[in-house]
Amino acid sequence: MGEIVAAVGTCHTPYMFTRPPDEKPEQLDQAGAGMRELGKVLDETNPDVILFFGSDHVETFSVTCIPTFAIIAGSRAIAKFAGKEYDLPVHREMAEDLLNKLVVEKNFDIAYSEDAELGHAFAVPFEYVIGNRKIPVVPFFTNVYVPPLPTPKRCAALGQAIADIVKGRRERVAVIASGGMSHFPGTTKYLSPEFDFDRWLLSQFEMGRTDALLNMTGTQLDEVGNTEMLNWATMFGAIGRQEGELIDYIPTWHHGLGLMRFLPGRAKTVSATQAVEQYGGFKFRNQGYQFYKHPPAEAYGLNRLLFEVRHSAELRDRVIKNLDSVAKEYGLNARQREAAQELISVGKGGLVSEHVGPLVEAGAHPLQALMSLHVIFSMSHRTANARA
Repeated sequence: MGEIVAAVGTCHTPYMFTRPPDEKPEQLDQAGAGMRELGKVLDETNPDVILFFGSDHVETFSVTCIPTFAIIAGSRAIAKFAGKEYDLPVHREMAEDLLNKLVVEKNFDIAYSEDAELGHAFAVPFEYVIGNRKIPVVPFFTNVYVPPLPTPKRCAALGQAIADIVKGRRERVAVIASGGMSHFPGTTKYLSPEFDFDRWLLSQFEMGRTDALLNMTGTQLDEVGNTEMLNWATMFGAIGRQEGELIDYIPTWHHGLGLMRFLPGRAKTVSATQAVEQYGGFKFRNQGYQFYKHPPAEAYGLNRLLFEVRHSAELRDRVIKNLDSVAKEYGLNARQREAAQELISVGKGGLVSEHVGPLVEAGAHPLQALMSLHVIFSMSHRTANARA
């Protein structure tokens, strides 16, 4: 009989790899140490396979097609980010069994891919949590950034369905849920995360009160910058109510980094998080998605350009050398063409995030805009400047 023998929740900040000058190196090192501590559970339990619940930062899937849930059911899990590449074996037989039974028996409509490229939500924990351990994985995607989002309860139901299927198998399974806490990249709230909300939520997890997350809505998670916690919701559905051990919580200048261990349980060495007020005192507006909204239809060409510029060096070069031609090819209107100029302006100095606003105002998804600017800056402008 199969069983889930280990479960951890981790952050995956991309700055672990890129190390930008505005990050504190000691905080990144602290996060790396916490992630390696989470990885020790794999040595303690010796799982046959890792079920990895991660998310897409509008880098694997684009507005052309964004699945609510997807599974990598090919032979290899390829993750790439910031010049690093990971190639892990997929437990294909389990992946195909999960796919078939989730769709046919459990009534979940799961998309699948043989070879979708995984982003930093996978790459960073591959490096710091899994490390060099030769354990096959089964990667799952959840849409956490392009509304409408699945509800926490729906994610938990998916986790429960997965656990039921695991019980009918023979493998010892570890679960890794990859999701950062309060952060708002690409939005006007980027500099004001809701750290008190994070601390309240972690205090509930320490007591096994997972309903604190599961009873929320997707729009509420958007308000507090915690939509990536949907991956943790899937994990909670799979493992049930378990008291969590807080390994670390690190509030950076723009992001809350949470690391927790749930299975197997052990004596806690860190004092429980103190949080006396519900939601950390945050007052929800409950007026729909506030920060990450579905891009307007008229901005399809702009968002498609921002997605494709992240994956094509040739396109990045064309943008820099002849933006007018690219704008015409992607059907950009005058406002969108003007906003796309930021892809060039970002190479002239200042913080990358300072160039996001015009793109968002022209209809770009905030996270899509920010990540595209980072890529074109680091892989095109920086290279050109180095040559100069």
